[in-house]
Amino acid sequence: MNCAVSGEVPVEPVVSKKTGLLYEKRLIERHISLLVNYIPLLTLLPSKGNATSGTIIKPKPLHTASIPGLLGSFQTEWDSLMLTNFSLEQQLHTARQELSHALYQHDAACRVIARLKKERDEARQLLSEAERQLPAAPEAATANATLSNGKRAADGGEQGPDAKKMRLGISTEVITELTDCNAALSQQRKKRQIPPTLASIDALEKFTQLSSHPLHKTNKPGIFSMDILHSKDVIATGGIDTTAVLFDRASGQILSTLTGHSKKVTSIKFVGDTDLVLTASSDKTVRIWGSSEDGNYACRHTLKDHSAEVRAVTVHATNKYFVSASLDSTWCLYDMSSGLCLAQVTDDSEKVDYTAAAFHPDGLILGTGTAQSIVKIWDVKSQANVAKFGGHTGEITSVSFSENGYFLATAALDGVRLWDLRKLKNFRTFEFPDANSVEFDHSGSYLGIAASDIRVFQTASVKAEWNPVKTLPDLSGTGKATCVKFGPDAKYVAVGSMDRNLRIFERNNSSDYRQRAHLPLPPSRPFHFIIIIFFFLSPNHFRFVAKFHRISNQTQLRYIKEAREIRLAMQPLELIKRVKEIQQEASTGHETDVKQNTEAVDLSKRRKAFLPTNEESSLKALEEWRKRKMERARQRDLEKTGGVSSSKTS
Repeated sequence: MNCAVSGEVPVEPVVSKKTGLLYEKRLIERHISLLVNYIPLLTLLPSKGNATSGTIIKPKPLHTASIPGLLGSFQTEWDSLMLTNFSLEQQLHTARQELSHALYQHDAACRVIARLKKERDEARQLLSEAERQLPAAPEAATANATLSNGKRAADGGEQGPDAKKMRLGISTEVITELTDCNAALSQQRKKRQIPPTLASIDALEKFTQLSSHPLHKTNKPGIFSMDILHSKDVIATGGIDTTAVLFDRASGQILSTLTGHSKKVTSIKFVGDTDLVLTASSDKTVRIWGSSEDGNYACRHTLKDHSAEVRAVTVHATNKYFVSASLDSTWCLYDMSSGLCLAQVTDDSEKVDYTAAAFHPDGLILGTGTAQSIVKIWDVKSQANVAKFGGHTGEITSVSFSENGYFLATAALDGVRLWDLRKLKNFRTFEFPDANSVEFDHSGSYLGIAASDIRVFQTASVKAEWNPVKTLPDLSGTGKATCVKFGPDAKYVAVGSMDRNLRIFERNNSSDYRQRAHLPLPPSRPFHFIIIIFFFLSPNHFRFVAKFHRISNQTQLRYIKEAREIRLAMQPLELIKRVKEIQQEASTGHETDVKQNTEAVDLSKRRKAFLPTNEESSLKALEEWRKRKMERARQRDLEKTGGVSSSKTS
């Protein structure tokens, strides 16, 4: 049935009553509109086929009616697809070239920036060295002007490695300043009281690792030294990867990374509450760092007075002077502001390599540890060795003075020894092999020791027992904790190990909700456990607690609410009840019995891992799940019944 005008199958067919021919309505109307005089001759009737069959589907083109035609169509579509694929590959290749070029430009820019930074650091270092040499210029000129046997004395640059450089010396003003500081601190120490905010022994017993922060590089792991700025709660770590990191514990962010040393950072110290940081390194240098306007730290002075590895730095109580100890058998006293070495001290009676150093809290006594297992006590004003302690076997790794000024703790490879500075004798020994660090807290109430693990002791008198408070495990997996420090008021303990992570041990306050809400702990026996759970679920329970414990503030009410949520999460009673109901309903029929028993067993297994926090939502979800299972079972039974009936009919 084709249109008499176009010869194609019409979409809206109409029939002429005069001629009986079939037309496309759209074409015949346009044709009739041109032949106005013949309008009465044609009367169009809608085709019945259009009303019944809907839209007429056009037949396929002729070229698709045969196999060669179909193959030709497929070939055309394949060619189009391959052309599109080829254009996409060209675009991908172009994008890769552009990306490679951009990466090359970025790498080149990074290299240029690194070179410029290196040149800037070198220029700053040269400037700092020039500033250091300016005060000594007149003295150097005088020394050069002096003749020896008719020849001018050799310059400092021409002297041998064992020659001693000229030092300014400790002036009378410096000695007066140190003496005044000692008198003021000694007077304050007599009135010293333990702060009420200090962490209690019970709190330290509940210390556990709550955070671990990867601060250093993975290719050279290891934290060798650590210090804490209590006023800002900032932790500084020195690593084997030649960098020092300043870490803000409150925000968990790295504030700055100090780069400049060429070997491992052996010691790091904050200078009071200022923005200065001291670092010592195995590259024989000591660096003074200061914060800039953008918050980063830059090296202000690089001190090269030692000829061997520098093992320790310690800051005087005035925060104007500091001491560095080195393996070259000397220790140096520096001025903080100028970076000048005021005195370089060596013991002519015996040659020892200094491995640790610490100022006495009053500031006039310096304690040093040596690689020859000897502890030496120095008078800072006269630079004289006033006492010497022996007894250790192995290198002294750490020394620490107590805040009361009476005790000195020293760590070595054979353990930790406590010394009474009033009688100059050892009164207690802790045998911890390979002890790497020992530290008194700021109040002098606790002593921390880092070895294969971390031990915390409560300090006491000479005759009283120093009781262990807590043993913290070394979770680094290296078996060697290198440094330990107490946080403000001993609220936490920071530990460094031979991996790159800084670990923070503190009290987990979420673990003692029950104790603070006066709620009993669940017993181990199941029968007692069920009795207590039903007691807690009774509606009068919290009124009973409020009556006898007089809960009058929002903090205690919050603790009780959290304890109730924890209790409900521990024992889903409604789920247990529902499991029992399903097990009882399982006896109705054999097939239902097997199916529901399986469901009950499945629920019993899932009950232990399922901890609902809302009883009503748990019961509702369980009921919906049971209904869905029953509906699926009913549909399967209907399908089986329908299949059997159809087979019988056939």
